[in-house]
Amino acid sequence: MRVKCVICDKIDKIEDFSPLAKKLRNRPIHTYLCNECADRISDRTEERKASGNFRLYRPKKTENDW
Repeated sequence: MRVKCVICDKIDKIEDFSPLAKKLRNRPIHTYLCNECADRISDRTEERKASGNFRLYRPKKTENDW
């Protein structure tokens, strides 16, 4: 299966029956990132976390009495 990275437009080939290919075929909302872009994003995110200016806004969970 041929896939295209959403960030750098690099075209890669993945196995037709791999779990990633199945996920991309069945759910079009999922996008493909090449390994270089995924590594770059994870490295930059770790740098921002280490700087102290990174805030992750998650909804606060409230306990339900029911």
